[in-house]
Amino acid sequence: MRVSRLALLALLASPAFAAVPAFAVTPLAPHRAVYDLVLDKASDNSGITGIAGRMVYEFNGSACEGYTVKFRFVTQIDTGENSRVTDQQTTTFEDAEGKTFSFVTKSFVDQTLDREVKGTATREKDGLRVEIDKPEKNSLELPATQFPTQHLVELINKANSGETFYETNLFDGSEDADKVMTTTVVVGKKSDAQKSDPELSALKDLATQKYWPVDIAYFDENTDGGEEVPEYRIAFKLHENGLTRDLVMDYGDFSMTGKLVNLALFPAPKEKCER
Repeated sequence: MRVSRLALLALLASPAFAAVPAFAVTPLAPHRAVYDLVLDKASDNSGITGIAGRMVYEFNGSACEGYTVKFRFVTQIDTGENSRVTDQQTTTFEDAEGKTFSFVTKSFVDQTLDREVKGTATREKDGLRVEIDKPEKNSLELPATQFPTQHLVELINKANSGETFYETNLFDGSEDADKVMTTTVVVGKKSDAQKSDPELSALKDLATQKYWPVDIAYFDENTDGGEEVPEYRIAFKLHENGLTRDLVMDYGDFSMTGKLVNLALFPAPKEKCER
């Protein structure tokens, strides 16, 4: 499952975008967020009877030095007949201009390494070049797209400007790092948290900060013909500083929720960019 796209949001690729600094508008807060995961619903076809786990998302960096994301997603999946523990660990770095994106993902099943994907993607004039080091060396040419932190910045900027629907695309290095995903993004009205919101205690000083409800559907750009059914959908509450919470991850046959249980805000970088 593409769990690594929980915080990897997209913007519509545009040739004009390359002419401006990638992170010129929205300041993002360095932070570590911890979420408890539980099964929301599952069809008979899924074979899943229970899911429980935890996700840790750590975001660091600035518009001057680029952004690093460390992401860990651990789940115990029960099928009635057996149970297995999956552990996905991802580290990415996106340079300040949004031109290069390096990624490494290690996936474990029951504490045994199942797969490792490592590589670097570079935005070029006519598209995206991906150099994969693991599991085996390979070079790919993909359509022009953007990288995750650019996408998050653009989403926040669009939400601030009142846009409620747009189509985007994204490369995030997940799975085999061999495709660009097309997405549709729906942004709801900016809202205040209710007193009954179960995540208020974890939010602490951010409890009074407004958020946007966001829904993103992900489509495989390589799928030919047939109905345009998303591979999965993600809904969440988005804060202006980049924090996402109250997650719902829908993979068709099953879905799970992620509730924020701990949040640590790191000091913001003090340097000023010289562009």
